[in-house]
Amino acid sequence: MRFKFIILFLVLLLTNNAMSPRAQTLASKTRAARATVVKNRAPLGANTFYMLPLTSIKPRGWLRRQLEIQANGLTGHLDEFWPDIGSNSAWLGGTGEAWERGPYYLDGLVPLAYLLDDPKLIAKAKKWVDWTLDHQQPNGSIGPQAPAGAKDAERYEDWWPKMVMLKVLTQYHEATGDRRVIPLMSRYFKHRLELAEGRKLRDWGRQRWADELVSVLWLYNRTGDEKLIELARKLHAQGRDWKAHFADFKFKGKTTTEQLKFAEGGGMKDIGLGAHGVNNAMAMKTSIVWSQVSRDESDRRAIYQMLGMLDKYHGQPNGMFSADEHYAGTDPSQGIELCAVVEAMYSLEHSVAVLGDVALADRLEKISYNALPATISGDMWSHQYDQQPNQVMCSLEKRQWTSNGPEANLFGMDVNFGCCTANMHQGWPKLASSLWMGTADDGLAAIAYAPSEVKTTVRGGVSVTIIEETEYPFRDEVRLTLNPERAAEFALSLRIPAWAEQASITINGGEVGGVKAGTFHVVNRRWRKGDRVLIKLPMNVRTSRLHNDSIAVERGPLVYSLKIGEDWRKVTGKMKNPAIPPAADWEIHPTTAWNYGLSLDPQKPSAQVVEKAVGKIPFSADGSPIELKVKGRRLPQWTLAQASAAAPPPSPVTSAEPEETLTLIPYGAAKLRVTAFPLIQTK
Repeated sequence: MRFKFIILFLVLLLTNNAMSPRAQTLASKTRAARATVVKNRAPLGANTFYMLPLTSIKPRGWLRRQLEIQANGLTGHLDEFWPDIGSNSAWLGGTGEAWERGPYYLDGLVPLAYLLDDPKLIAKAKKWVDWTLDHQQPNGSIGPQAPAGAKDAERYEDWWPKMVMLKVLTQYHEATGDRRVIPLMSRYFKHRLELAEGRKLRDWGRQRWADELVSVLWLYNRTGDEKLIELARKLHAQGRDWKAHFADFKFKGKTTTEQLKFAEGGGMKDIGLGAHGVNNAMAMKTSIVWSQVSRDESDRRAIYQMLGMLDKYHGQPNGMFSADEHYAGTDPSQGIELCAVVEAMYSLEHSVAVLGDVALADRLEKISYNALPATISGDMWSHQYDQQPNQVMCSLEKRQWTSNGPEANLFGMDVNFGCCTANMHQGWPKLASSLWMGTADDGLAAIAYAPSEVKTTVRGGVSVTIIEETEYPFRDEVRLTLNPERAAEFALSLRIPAWAEQASITINGGEVGGVKAGTFHVVNRRWRKGDRVLIKLPMNVRTSRLHNDSIAVERGPLVYSLKIGEDWRKVTGKMKNPAIPPAADWEIHPTTAWNYGLSLDPQKPSAQVVEKAVGKIPFSADGSPIELKVKGRRLPQWTLAQASAAAPPPSPVTSAEPEETLTLIPYGAAKLRVTAFPLIQTK
C-alpha cells in the first residue's frame, strides 16, 4: 500500500495541471538541464544563432540581485494594488481592463518568476496563464470575450493584445513543458487564419505584426504546420512596411503637430503611428524576423537603414532614439519612453539571433546597461515614462515634449500613461535569458556578458554547463568554467565588442591568437570538465559627438554622466493617476550644479578611474561601483528652458570659471544627469 501511495504521489507531482509551485520549479530545472535548441524548419531560412529555451540560463551575481530587486519591487507586487492588473482583470475572468495591460505584465512576470525559481511569483503567473489555457473559445479565440451589448466590442476583437499573450505562452511552455500550450496555439492560429481577411490588422496590430510573427514561427518550428507559413504571409501583406518607411524616411526633425493630426472619422493617421516611438522599437526586428520567411537579403539588411536613420536624425547617447511620444530630434533634453527601451531590447535580441552581428549585440548591451536602469528607481518601485539624457530635474511641469504631458519624467507608478507600468517588467528577465544562444553548428555563443550559468546540449547531444563569473559591465574580465558531462568537441563563439581593442582570450592559461574587436571569436576544440576561459575586454575611455557638437563619455559598454545631487520629494497631489500605496510618485530636484562643460581632448580623452565594490544596488547614484574623474568648468550661460536643460551650447565654448574635478558615474545609476556635454575651448 505504501508503495502504491508513493507512485500515485509522484504521478500527481509530475502532472502539469496539478503542479505546486515547488514541483514546477523542480520540473523546470530538470527540463532546462536537458533542453535542446529548436532550429528553423524548411522552408525558413537558417539563423546564425538560436534562442535557448527559457530557464536554460540562470542569473548569478549582481544580475541575480537585480532580478531579486525587481521581484521585491513593482513587478512582484503590482497586481496586489493596481486595478488594471488586479484580480478583476478581464484576463482573469473579471470585468476590468481587457486589452494589453494584463498580457504586458505577464510578458515580464513569467520569465522573472522562472528565472528566479520563485514559488510566489510562479503561482501568480500560473494563475493568469491557466485562465487563458482553460478558457479558449470553441472557435479557437483566446482572451476576454465582449459582454453582451458591450459598446466597445470591437476592442475585444483587436488582434494586438493577443499577440502579447502568445509571447507569454511560448515562454511559459519553454519553462514548464505544459502540454496544453501547443494545442491551444494551434487552434488559435487556425481561427486567426480563417478570419485574416475578414478582420485585417489595424491600428497598433498593423504596426506590431512582427510580435505575432515571432510566435507563429515558434510554433511552426515545433509542429511543421504549413498553414502557419500561410498565416505569416498574411501578416506580412497586412502589416506596415517598415522597410519602405525607412528607405524613404520623412521624419528628419522633431515631429510636428500637423503630422499628428487625427484622420477624418477619428483615429490616428497611419503616419502618426509610424512616428510613434514604441512602434519603432518593436519594428526594429520586423524585417529581420520576416526574412526567415522571405529569405530576402534586403529584409535581413533593413535594420541597418533603420538604425542609420534613427541615429542620424533622432539619436541619443544611451543607444536609443528620441520619441516623446513621437520622433523628437537629437536634443538630449528630449525623451524616450520606457516601453520603447524594453521593446528595443527585445527586438535586438531577436535580430542578433538571426544575423549574428556583433554591432547589434553591442547596441543591445548599451541600451540594457544604460537606458534601462536609468529610467527605473534603484529599488524598482517607481519608473519614468520618459527619460532624458540631459535630465537635470524631474518635476511636474510642462516640458518640450513632442506629445507627452507634465508627469512624463517623474518617477512614479502610473505616470503619464500606464502602458509602461505594465510593460517595463520584461527588460531585465529577457536580457538574462538572451545572454547565451545556440549556434547553427550546435555550439554556444556568448551574446552579452553578465554573471550567469547556462545549461544546454551541444554537438552530439552532450549536456554542458558553463558558469560565467564577472562584474561586467563595471569590470573588464569575464571568466568561464566549462563542465561538459563528458569531453566534447563544439564551437564556443565569444563576442568581442567593437570598442574592445587589445582584447585577449586565454584557455587554461594559454593565450588564444587572432582575437579581433567587432567579431565573434570562435574557439572550436575538444572541451573537458573544468576548462577555464578568461576574456579580457580593455575598457578605454572614449567620446562620441552629439547634438551641437556636444560630447558623451563612454568606457566599455557604459555611458557616463555627471553625478548630480538628488533630492527626492514625494508628490501627493496634482497627479492625473496618483500612485496607490505602497507605491509613490516622486519629483527629483538637484542639490548641486549641473551646467558644466568638459575640458578634455575628445581624440585622446583621459580620466581617472575609481573602482568601488559592486554593492546591492549598483544602478544608483550612491551605489555606483565605478566613477570617472574628469576636468570641467561651469557654464553660467547654460540654463534651463521649459524646466529642462536647454540644448547644449554649440562646442567649443569658453568659460572664465575655475577648472574643477567632476565626478561621472554610469548613466544608468544617475537619475539626474548631464550626458551630452559642451566641450571647453582649451587653446
